[in-house]
Amino acid sequence: MTVTPFGHLRDGREVQIATLVAGGLRVQVLTLGAILQDLRLQGADWPLVLGSDQLGAYEGPMAWFGAVVGPVANRISGAEAMIAGQRARFEANDGPNTLHGGSSGTSGQIWRVAEARADRLTLRLDLAAGVGGFPGNRQLCAEYRISAPGTLELELTATTDASTLMNLAHHPYWNLDGSAETSGHWLHVAADALLPTDAACLPSGQIAPLTGDPRDLREMRNLADLPPLDHCYVLAQKPRPLTEIATLRGARGITLALASTAPGLQVYDGAGIFTAPWPGLGGLPYGPYAGLALEPQLWPDAPAHPEFPSVLLQADAIFQQLTRYSLSRISQN
Repeated sequence: MTVTPFGHLRDGREVQIATLVAGGLRVQVLTLGAILQDLRLQGADWPLVLGSDQLGAYEGPMAWFGAVVGPVANRISGAEAMIAGQRARFEANDGPNTLHGGSSGTSGQIWRVAEARADRLTLRLDLAAGVGGFPGNRQLCAEYRISAPGTLELELTATTDASTLMNLAHHPYWNLDGSAETSGHWLHVAADALLPTDAACLPSGQIAPLTGDPRDLREMRNLADLPPLDHCYVLAQKPRPLTEIATLRGARGITLALASTAPGLQVYDGAGIFTAPWPGLGGLPYGPYAGLALEPQLWPDAPAHPEFPSVLLQADAIFQQLTRYSLSRISQN
C-alpha cells in the first residue's frame, strides 16, 4: 500500500492517491470523493473503470466517475424534503432537483485516510449539520477491501446525531474491454421490475414489471440491443444480506459479478458521457457509451414516495451498504 500526492484542487485542497495491490487486483483510490480512480486485473493491461490521471477532470465532467456519491445519491425532487417534521431545502443542481447531494456532496469532499494496508483502505468523512442543507452532524466511512481471487468489496457506513437523509452509492463506470465504447458488453440484472421515470429522470412512483419490457435483463443481453437506460432496477423492498444482483461480460474475456445488500440498482448506459478536453486513462477523452454505470443504492427520490424504502437515518441507527465486485478472466487466444 502506498499513499502519495495526486495534486491540488483549484481551491488549494490537497488530494492523495492510495494504491492497493492484492488478490490479483491493482486498485487506486483518491481521497477526493473516495473515488475509484483505476482498477486493473492481473493478466489484463487495461483499466476496467473510467478514470483520469488529471485532477482537473474530476473538477469538471468526471465529477462523479468512480465516486461515493451522497449523502443522498440520485435525485430529490424539488430540492426539498420533510425531515422529522421540518422542511429541509437543498441545492438545486439538476434543474429544480437535487442530484447526488449537490456541489457540497460527498463526491467533492476530501476524505481522510484512517487505515491503509496492502489489501484494505479505510476513508472517513465528517459532514457538519447544514452542509448541503441536510441536518445532523454525520460521520461517514468508505472501506475498500481486496481478496483473492479478483474480489473488491466496498463497505459504506454512516451515523448521525440528528434525523437526516442518507443514501450513499458508489458510481463507477465500467468498461471491461478498454475500448472506446461498451457495445461489445453483455449485461444481466436479477430484477423483475424497475421504476419508470419522467422527463426529469424522477420516478413516477410506479413499480413496473419487466415481463415484455425491452429493458428486461433477467437474461443476458447485449448493450447495443437495449433501449436508453437510466433507471433504478428493483431488487428488493428493503436492504437484505449480500446477494448477487448483476453480471457484466466484456468481449475480451473479463466478467464482473456484482453483489450488494442494496435493494436497488441504478443502471445508466453512459449516453451523455463527454469528457473533452480531459483525457481518460487511455490518453483520450471519453465519449458517449464509454462506460456503463452500475450503482447499488436505495430507491431514488424516496422522500417523495413513502411507499419506497426509506432513506431516513435516525440518530440511533447506522446506515450500512456492502457491495462486492468479483472479476474473472477467460484467456483468449
